[in-house]
Amino acid sequence: MIPISDNVYIYNRSKPIINYWLIGINLAMFLWELWLELSGKLGYFVNSWGVVPAHISQAITDALFSNPAAWVVVIWRSFSLIFGMFLHGSFAQILGNLLFLWVFGNTLESILGHGRYLRFYLVAGILTAAMQILVEPNLTVPLIGANGAIAAVLGAYIIKFPKVKINTIMPLIIVYIPIELPAYFYAFWWFIQQIFYDIGSLKIPPNGVNQGSSFYWLQIIGLFIGAAFMQIKR
Repeated sequence: MIPISDNVYIYNRSKPIINYWLIGINLAMFLWELWLELSGKLGYFVNSWGVVPAHISQAITDALFSNPAAWVVVIWRSFSLIFGMFLHGSFAQILGNLLFLWVFGNTLESILGHGRYLRFYLVAGILTAAMQILVEPNLTVPLIGANGAIAAVLGAYIIKFPKVKINTIMPLIIVYIPIELPAYFYAFWWFIQQIFYDIGSLKIPPNGVNQGSSFYWLQIIGLFIGAAFMQIKR
């Protein structure tokens, strides 16, 4: 199922410029990753700027128990919680993420406003990554991708527009059938489509990136963050 647009009418709808920028930055960063892969520098870059739970956990431990100056390292490492959201490990991952961001993020920004939408997106992504660090503090494989933030966008959208029909294309081999599906269907489909996120994976030495079960299921937290935010906003 490929979502392409929704049927929400918003009077005096403003252009979702923040969402456009988020999509543009993600695409630009992915193109940079492709260049780094060709030049043999992608592994170092992703392992330095992706979220590596073991690095952050060790820095926090050092700062608390042995070296207070290590708080500088903690602060530096914390930037990866934001930067890692704009990196992706495969063609399938970035295409799937940005497609969902385009369909659901444009409308959500229109009802939240530009500044609140940007804060919501970044905080949701940071919280989802932080939960991964708490669950697997010794993980040495980097976490990258906007999955957590986009899951939150989807969760918020579904709470606000649970029965809105999403214009969808259903591919059948070489035939594409246009259909309409309720928004809440995509809370289920979001997780199904990620099974295919290894398609077109970039070569990121030494151990690739984390796409394991914990990374997969912790995105449920993103859905709940988005849903909770929209309930509070009401």
